[in-house]
Amino acid sequence: MNRPLYNLGVPPNAWKVNDAIADITRVPIEPRPINLTTETKTLRLDLAKAAILVIDMQNDFCHPDGWLAYIGVDVTPARTPINPINNLLPVLRNFNVPLIWLNWGNRPDLLNISAGLRHVYNPTGKGIGLGDRLPKNDAPVLTVNSWAAAVIDELEQKPTDIRVDKYRMSGFWDTPLDSILRNLGKTTLFFAGVNVDQCVMATLQDANFLGYDCILLKDCTATTSPEFCLKATLYNVNQCFGFVSDSQTLINAVK
Repeated sequence: MNRPLYNLGVPPNAWKVNDAIADITRVPIEPRPINLTTETKTLRLDLAKAAILVIDMQNDFCHPDGWLAYIGVDVTPARTPINPINNLLPVLRNFNVPLIWLNWGNRPDLLNISAGLRHVYNPTGKGIGLGDRLPKNDAPVLTVNSWAAAVIDELEQKPTDIRVDKYRMSGFWDTPLDSILRNLGKTTLFFAGVNVDQCVMATLQDANFLGYDCILLKDCTATTSPEFCLKATLYNVNQCFGFVSDSQTLINAVK
Protein backbone atom coordinates (compact mmCIF):
# COMPACT_ATOMS: atom_id res chain seq x y z
CA MET A 1 0.00 0.00 0.00
CA ASN A 2 1.26 3.45 -0.92
CA ARG A 3 1.54 5.60 2.16
CA PRO A 4 1.66 9.39 2.01
CA LEU A 5 4.93 11.25 2.19
CA TYR A 6 5.27 14.41 4.25
CA ASN A 7 7.37 17.46 3.40
CA LEU A 8 10.35 18.02 5.66
CA GLY A 9 12.53 21.09 5.22
CA VAL A 10 12.57 24.30 3.23
CA PRO A 11 12.13 23.97 -0.55
CA PRO A 12 14.13 23.34 -2.60
CA ASN A 13 16.27 21.76 0.13
CA ALA A 14 13.37 19.61 1.33
CA TRP A 15 12.78 15.88 1.69
CA LYS A 16 9.56 13.87 1.56
CA VAL A 17 9.36 11.30 4.35
CA ASN A 18 7.26 8.81 6.25
CA ASP A 19 8.17 6.10 8.73
CA ALA A 20 9.64 3.88 6.01
CA ILE A 21 10.86 6.17 3.21
CA ALA A 22 12.99 9.28 2.91
CA ASP A 23 12.82 10.75 -0.58
CA ILE A 24 15.90 12.98 -0.78
CA THR A 25 15.69 13.79 -4.50
CA ARG A 26 14.52 17.37 -3.73
CA VAL A 27 11.89 18.68 -6.13
CA PRO A 28 13.43 21.44 -8.29
CA ILE A 29 11.93 24.92 -8.51
CA GLU A 30 10.57 25.93 -11.92
CA PRO A 31 13.09 28.25 -13.63
CA ARG A 32 12.27 31.91 -14.32
CA PRO A 33 15.00 32.98 -16.78
CA ILE A 34 15.46 36.69 -17.52
CA ASN A 35 18.01 38.77 -19.41
CA LEU A 36 19.52 41.61 -17.36
CA THR A 37 21.71 44.33 -18.82
CA THR A 38 24.66 45.33 -16.66
CA GLU A 39 27.52 47.76 -17.17
CA THR A 40 29.79 45.04 -18.54
CA LYS A 41 27.62 42.22 -19.94
CA THR A 42 24.08 41.04 -20.52
CA LEU A 43 23.32 38.37 -17.94
CA ARG A 44 21.10 35.37 -18.47
CA LEU A 45 19.97 34.56 -14.93
CA ASP A 46 17.31 32.51 -13.17
CA LEU A 47 15.04 34.69 -11.05
CA ALA A 48 13.89 31.56 -9.21
CA LYS A 49 17.43 31.25 -7.83
CA ALA A 50 17.75 34.91 -6.85
CA ALA A 51 17.36 36.88 -3.61
CA ILE A 52 17.88 40.53 -2.72
CA LEU A 53 19.83 41.73 0.30
CA VAL A 54 18.89 45.17 1.65
CA ILE A 55 21.75 46.11 3.93
CA ASP A 56 21.71 48.54 6.86
CA MET A 57 18.79 50.71 5.75
CA GLN A 58 18.22 51.31 9.43
CA ASN A 59 17.73 54.25 11.75
CA ASP A 60 21.28 54.49 13.06
CA PHE A 61 22.62 54.94 9.53
CA CYS A 62 19.78 56.68 7.69
CA HIS A 63 17.67 58.63 10.18
CA PRO A 64 18.51 62.23 11.18
CA ASP A 65 18.20 61.17 14.83
CA GLY A 66 20.41 58.09 14.40
CA TRP A 67 23.98 57.43 15.44
CA LEU A 68 25.69 58.59 12.23
CA ALA A 69 23.87 61.92 12.36
CA TYR A 70 24.70 62.24 16.05
CA ILE A 71 28.44 62.04 15.37
CA GLY A 72 28.11 64.73 12.68
CA VAL A 73 27.72 62.73 9.46
CA ASP A 74 25.33 64.09 6.83
CA VAL A 75 22.96 61.15 6.29
CA THR A 76 21.23 62.73 3.29
CA PRO A 77 23.13 60.49 0.82
CA ALA A 78 22.15 57.38 2.80
CA ARG A 79 18.50 58.20 2.17
CA THR A 80 18.76 58.39 -1.64
CA PRO A 81 18.14 54.62 -2.13
CA ILE A 82 14.73 54.83 -0.40
CA ASN A 83 12.61 55.55 -3.48
CA PRO A 84 14.39 53.12 -5.85
CA ILE A 85 14.15 50.35 -3.24
CA ASN A 86 10.47 51.08 -2.65
CA ASN A 87 9.81 50.87 -6.38
CA LEU A 88 11.72 47.62 -6.79
CA LEU A 89 10.64 45.52 -3.82
CA PRO A 90 6.95 45.08 -4.74
CA VAL A 91 8.00 43.82 -8.17
CA LEU A 92 10.43 41.28 -6.73
CA ARG A 93 7.93 40.17 -4.09
CA ASN A 94 5.39 39.60 -6.86
CA PHE A 95 7.83 37.12 -8.42
CA ASN A 96 8.57 35.45 -5.07
CA VAL A 97 12.15 36.72 -4.90
CA PRO A 98 13.11 36.52 -1.19
CA LEU A 99 13.84 39.85 0.45
CA ILE A 100 16.41 39.73 3.23
CA TRP A 101 16.77 42.72 5.55
CA LEU A 102 20.37 42.53 6.73
CA ASN A 103 20.72 44.99 9.62
CA TRP A 104 23.49 45.65 12.10
CA GLY A 105 22.06 44.56 15.45
CA ASN A 106 24.57 43.60 18.14
CA ARG A 107 24.04 41.59 21.29
CA PRO A 108 23.41 44.01 24.16
CA ASP A 109 26.40 42.57 26.04
CA LEU A 110 28.72 42.91 23.00
CA LEU A 111 30.42 39.61 23.91
CA ASN A 112 31.15 38.79 20.26
CA ILE A 113 32.53 42.24 19.41
CA SER A 114 36.30 42.77 19.63
CA ALA A 115 38.01 45.83 21.06
CA GLY A 116 39.32 46.64 17.59
CA LEU A 117 35.81 46.75 16.16
CA ARG A 118 34.51 48.83 19.07
CA HIS A 119 37.40 51.25 18.48
CA VAL A 120 36.10 52.00 14.98
CA TYR A 121 32.90 53.38 16.51
CA ASN A 122 34.40 54.97 19.62
CA PRO A 123 38.06 55.79 18.92
CA THR A 124 38.56 57.94 22.04
CA GLY A 125 36.71 55.67 24.44
CA LYS A 126 34.78 58.72 25.65
CA GLY A 127 32.20 58.97 22.89
CA ILE A 128 28.93 57.25 22.06
CA GLY A 129 29.85 53.91 20.48
CA LEU A 130 28.40 50.43 20.08
CA GLY A 131 25.77 49.71 22.70
CA ASP A 132 25.90 53.18 24.20
CA ARG A 133 22.68 55.18 24.36
CA LEU A 134 22.04 58.18 22.16
CA PRO A 135 21.29 61.24 24.30
CA LYS A 136 18.36 62.37 22.15
CA ASN A 137 16.24 59.21 22.18
CA ASP A 138 18.03 56.80 24.56
CA ALA A 139 18.39 54.19 21.79
CA PRO A 140 21.41 51.87 22.23
CA VAL A 141 23.66 52.18 19.18
CA LEU A 142 23.38 49.29 16.69
CA THR A 143 21.74 46.99 19.25
CA VAL A 144 19.36 44.21 18.23
CA ASN A 145 15.62 44.84 18.74
CA SER A 146 16.20 48.55 19.34
CA TRP A 147 15.04 51.59 17.41
CA ALA A 148 18.65 52.06 16.30
CA ALA A 149 18.74 48.69 14.50
CA ALA A 150 15.22 48.92 13.03
CA VAL A 151 14.59 49.42 9.32
CA ILE A 152 13.61 53.02 8.63
CA ASP A 153 9.88 53.70 8.52
CA GLU A 154 9.98 54.76 4.87
CA LEU A 155 10.70 51.19 3.77
CA GLU A 156 7.83 48.73 4.10
CA GLN A 157 8.51 45.32 5.60
CA LYS A 158 6.27 42.32 5.01
CA PRO A 159 5.72 39.25 7.21
CA THR A 160 7.12 37.08 4.42
CA ASP A 161 10.41 39.00 4.38
CA ILE A 162 13.47 37.53 6.08
CA ARG A 163 15.49 39.38 8.70
CA VAL A 164 19.10 38.60 9.57
CA ASP A 165 21.08 40.49 12.21
CA LYS A 166 24.74 41.06 11.48
CA TYR A 167 27.65 42.01 13.74
CA ARG A 168 30.38 43.03 11.31
CA MET A 169 30.53 44.98 8.08
CA SER A 170 30.07 41.66 6.28
CA GLY A 171 26.71 40.01 6.79
CA PHE A 172 28.23 36.53 6.46
CA TRP A 173 30.39 36.54 9.62
CA ASP A 174 28.79 34.86 12.67
CA THR A 175 25.34 34.92 11.03
CA PRO A 176 22.99 32.31 9.47
CA LEU A 177 22.86 34.20 6.17
CA ASP A 178 24.80 31.62 4.14
CA SER A 179 22.76 28.71 5.55
CA ILE A 180 19.49 30.51 4.81
CA LEU A 181 20.47 31.24 1.21
CA ARG A 182 21.65 27.68 0.59
CA ASN A 183 18.48 26.19 2.08
CA LEU A 184 16.43 28.43 -0.21
CA GLY A 185 18.52 27.38 -3.21
CA LYS A 186 19.61 30.93 -4.01
CA THR A 187 22.78 31.45 -6.02
CA THR A 188 22.23 34.94 -7.47
CA LEU A 189 22.18 37.90 -5.09
CA PHE A 190 21.08 41.48 -5.74
CA PHE A 191 22.61 44.05 -3.40
CA ALA A 192 21.05 47.25 -2.04
CA GLY A 193 21.66 49.46 0.99
CA VAL A 194 24.37 51.46 2.73
CA ASN A 195 27.21 52.15 2.94
CA VAL A 196 28.10 50.80 -0.47
CA ASP A 197 31.85 51.05 0.12
CA GLN A 198 31.69 49.46 3.56
CA CYS A 199 28.97 47.02 4.68
CA VAL A 200 27.49 46.46 1.23
CA MET A 201 30.89 45.89 -0.35
CA ALA A 202 32.16 43.67 2.47
CA THR A 203 29.04 41.48 2.23
CA LEU A 204 29.23 41.37 -1.56
CA GLN A 205 32.89 40.38 -1.49
CA ASP A 206 32.25 37.56 0.96
CA ALA A 207 29.30 36.42 -1.17
CA ASN A 208 31.61 36.28 -4.17
CA PHE A 209 34.21 34.31 -2.20
CA LEU A 210 31.46 31.84 -1.20
CA GLY A 211 30.48 31.28 -4.82
CA TYR A 212 27.37 33.47 -5.15
CA ASP A 213 26.71 35.50 -8.29
CA CYS A 214 26.63 39.16 -7.23
CA ILE A 215 24.76 42.06 -8.82
CA LEU A 216 25.02 45.52 -7.27
CA LEU A 217 22.03 47.78 -7.96
CA LYS A 218 23.76 51.13 -7.96
CA ASP A 219 20.70 53.37 -7.56
CA CYS A 220 19.59 51.24 -4.59
CA THR A 221 22.91 51.81 -2.83
CA ALA A 222 24.67 54.89 -1.50
CA THR A 223 27.38 56.05 0.87
CA THR A 224 28.13 58.89 3.23
CA SER A 225 31.82 58.51 2.30
CA PRO A 226 33.52 60.77 -0.26
CA GLU A 227 32.59 60.35 -3.92
CA PHE A 228 35.85 58.60 -4.78
CA CYS A 229 34.86 55.74 -2.44
CA LEU A 230 31.71 55.13 -4.47
CA LYS A 231 33.64 55.23 -7.75
CA ALA A 232 36.24 52.78 -6.45
CA THR A 233 33.53 50.42 -5.23
CA LEU A 234 31.71 50.36 -8.56
CA TYR A 235 35.01 49.83 -10.36
CA ASN A 236 35.98 46.92 -8.12
CA VAL A 237 32.60 45.22 -8.35
CA ASN A 238 32.74 45.37 -12.14
CA GLN A 239 36.39 44.35 -12.24
CA CYS A 240 36.56 41.61 -9.61
CA PHE A 241 33.41 40.67 -7.74
CA GLY A 242 30.34 40.71 -9.98
CA PHE A 243 28.18 43.05 -12.01
CA VAL A 244 26.60 46.49 -11.70
CA SER A 245 23.08 47.31 -12.84
CA ASP A 246 20.17 49.40 -11.54
CA SER A 247 16.63 48.90 -10.27
CA GLN A 248 14.76 50.13 -13.35
CA THR A 249 16.74 47.84 -15.62
CA LEU A 250 15.92 44.94 -13.31
CA ILE A 251 12.23 45.90 -13.20
CA ASN A 252 12.10 46.01 -17.00
CA ALA A 253 13.83 42.64 -17.27
CA VAL A 254 11.47 41.01 -14.77
CA LYS A 255 8.32 42.40 -16.35
